Amino acid sequence: MGGKYRITGDKYPRMRPSRRRGRLVVVVVACGAVLGVAGWGTLQLVDVFTGGGGTASAASSGGCAPKSKQAVPSTAAVVLPKPAQITVNVFNATTRSGLAKSTADELKKRGFKVGQVGNAPAQFDKKVPGAGVLVGLPTASGTSLSVVGVQLPGAERKMDAARKDASVDFVIGNAFKGLATPADAAKALTALSAPKAANPVAKKGC
Repeated sequence: MGGKYRITGDKYPRMRPSRRRGRLVVVVVACGAVLGVAGWGTLQLVDVFTGGGGTASAASSGGCAPKSKQAVPSTAAVVLPKPAQITVNVFNATTRSGLAKSTADELKKRGFKVGQVGNAPAQFDKKVPGAGVLVGLPTASGTSLSVVGVQLPGAERKMDAARKDASVDFVIGNAFKGLATPADAAKALTALSAPKAANPVAKKGC
């Protein structure tokens, strides 16, 4: 270079930025970083207080939202046939005489229709160690068999698909001591026809 900027001698001036300018750059970068962190934290707080922290809630509970139970309404009451709509055949499978007739008379007083009355057929005669056996069509399992069943709790139930009518056979066994009391039978019948509440269903989580 010429003029007043001519360089003379064997030493050259070192051209470098001033220290003040370097410090200013550092301060600006640091301020930007602080503002960025503060802004991110503010957004997180807003999400939490405004209900937008669904992701954070899921993470705090192990990555899965808590399961809740959904109430299921009760089902309709069970419609059972009336005793007057059920024909009962009473058979005595024991060696005690008169049981079939006396039991049939009591069932008639309780509103049932009485069909055949007499000794049990060979397949049951003296072969029923329990209180009794009730025999009916498979379709009578939750209807007429249940209604007759409350009169003799603990009676065995058998399905006979070959039956030609909807009557129920009431076979008296060796352990028979009598029918349930009218009050107990009515209470059991009410319980059978009451609406059945379904269990709450748990909603599936993630």
